[in-house]
Amino acid sequence: MGQSQPRRQMALIVEDDEQQRDLVATLFEETEFEVVACESAEAALSVMETHGKRVSVIFTDVWLSGILDGVDLARMAKKRWPDVSVLVTSGRGGDRLDYLPKGAVFMQKPWRALDVLVEAERAHAA
Repeated sequence: MGQSQPRRQMALIVEDDEQQRDLVATLFEETEFEVVACESAEAALSVMETHGKRVSVIFTDVWLSGILDGVDLARMAKKRWPDVSVLVTSGRGGDRLDYLPKGAVFMQKPWRALDVLVEAERAHAA
């Protein structure tokens, strides 16, 4: 019997703009993460329910389609899975940023691809 490979940690990309979601997913695929992409906070929470222990980092836009926004997702995820790293991005964060959970990193749009990769590596090392 062969030895099983350890499961790769997951990066959960949450963005309702398909082009942005695909771009960020491609960037994270350059790291050690297995990537799962969602277009809403509700879909992301469903993934977390199933794979929460494997999700190391959530990269989310503040403004998402659906009832919950990225700040809601960040707060709920950190409460239930306190070890998850959370990267939040927006071109117009507004006062919602005041409600980010402790330890969440905010990245103002437009960001550079290199900055996303650096933050992904920091999350992977944590």
